[in-house]
Amino acid sequence: MYHVRFKKSHYEAGYHWGQALKKHGIEITKQPTFVINEERKEFAKGSIPVYKKYYPEILEEIKGIADGQECSYENLCTFLLSMYCFEFSNHCTCFACKDHQNLIFGRNSDFLVELENLYMNCVYTLDNVYSFNGNTTAFVQIEDGINEYGLAAGLTFIYPKVRKYGCNAGILIRYILEKCKTTRQAISFLKEIPIASQQTITLLDGNGDMAVVECNPYVVEVIYPNENDYVAAANSFHSTKMSSYNENRIDDWNSTKRYSVVNHVLKQYQGAYSLELAKGILSGKYGFMCQYDRKEGADTVWSVIYDVKNKQIFRVEGNPSRKKFKEDTRFNIR
Repeated sequence: MYHVRFKKSHYEAGYHWGQALKKHGIEITKQPTFVINEERKEFAKGSIPVYKKYYPEILEEIKGIADGQECSYENLCTFLLSMYCFEFSNHCTCFACKDHQNLIFGRNSDFLVELENLYMNCVYTLDNVYSFNGNTTAFVQIEDGINEYGLAAGLTFIYPKVRKYGCNAGILIRYILEKCKTTRQAISFLKEIPIASQQTITLLDGNGDMAVVECNPYVVEVIYPNENDYVAAANSFHSTKMSSYNENRIDDWNSTKRYSVVNHVLKQYQGAYSLELAKGILSGKYGFMCQYDRKEGADTVWSVIYDVKNKQIFRVEGNPSRKKFKEDTRFNIR
């Protein structure tokens, strides 16, 4: 995982990053993961009006990257705006929990070992939006993070059984971190914007409000903790309204097992949560969570805990069963 800071306007941030990569001999469009085709071009083209209406800054950032890289803006949009809508390759687990002493958000990102040196931790302090610290397996898009107001958000990807012109999972998280202060604001946004892909989005704010939003282009279902003090998500839908959108014939990297472990432990320790408990869950101490066989090409590539109450970030750059969490002190939460 490498670390990048983005400053100034969205366009300038994109331009300077794209230019810096170019100077170091890295051309995004020549990377093995950069795959585009006519179907994706058409999909991205159809989605651009949604971005222009709801989130034009992201298009400006992509244009900046393209100019800095001296590459095609159209091809870069095709790659980024169609992501999450066609392939199924990344897996993850999210949870949020609270008691009188704790507000904790945890997430494991499970992905391909061969690409782990490309994964990014980003600190964004851009003009006219909220600053945030986030992580991603791509660029521009964010998969989990916390912003300056203490709103934490993270996605889990669901097999793309349906898709429609709109904003994809990684852009939804990016928008929430840049423009929302609370869980309630994030939910309102998700109910308004056209959504392109299938995902869950776990939310926790500084007031202790939390939810899992199961959403796709046709349904947005909000799962609140009710009598519980926790929520959890993995790589399938669990609400009645969304269950028909699951694809049960694919390898979801033990999604059901991961989801069951998180729920069992959080229920068992309800009222007695702690940072150490969160570390234990994510590192597989209480059951299967990250115990992948790297020889098969898959592993937990980072693990993160946002301690919202104490305004701290802890991250493992790699598998938490083998490496230790370290505090990231480069970002200030209000």
